[in-house]
Amino acid sequence: MSEPFTTLLQRIRACCLCRAELPLGCRPVVQAAPQARLLIVGQAPGRRVHASGIPFDDASGQRLRQWLGIDSTTFYDPRRVAIVPMGFCYPGSGRSGDLPPRPECAPTWHPQLLPRLARVQLRLAIGQYAQAGLLGASRGRTLTETVQAWRGHLQRGVLPLPHPSPRNRLWLARNPWFEAELLPELRQRVAAALDT
Repeated sequence: MSEPFTTLLQRIRACCLCRAELPLGCRPVVQAAPQARLLIVGQAPGRRVHASGIPFDDASGQRLRQWLGIDSTTFYDPRRVAIVPMGFCYPGSGRSGDLPPRPECAPTWHPQLLPRLARVQLRLAIGQYAQAGLLGASRGRTLTETVQAWRGHLQRGVLPLPHPSPRNRLWLARNPWFEAELLPELRQRVAAALDT
């Protein structure tokens, strides 16, 4: 008999596998329930999310919810939206932003958690690390190439997105097709997934 889902989440939230590598200590941030219809796989919590313990509790989250066309109540309902990053803890910051997710996290926890989310209708891969994790060799050489090929990835149930960080304003300005073509499809697919 498999362990209860709540027990698995308790074990994830108590994880200290990378304690020695984390500048602010361990605080795994994850949101999930077996009923979830939408899966958001991001990179890793930022400093603000580490402090609050609430996923996407920052400007990136505000933009992401706008992209998805859903309100905070829906977004933070684990029975509707699962948020499972590649790294559950804040990895620290480097010269040009936050460090990559810790490499131990996804291989340890994703195989235990993701198969339990069997009702998911749509998976979002946000940023290059999530795209590497969900798409593997089928992703492009760059994030832009991967996101431009979104129609092909969507056939396999994964929609790649850039990170919604305010730092990506220049990327959005250089890629107007994202807002014109991909965002309307994203909102439609999210609405359909959550309505199922």
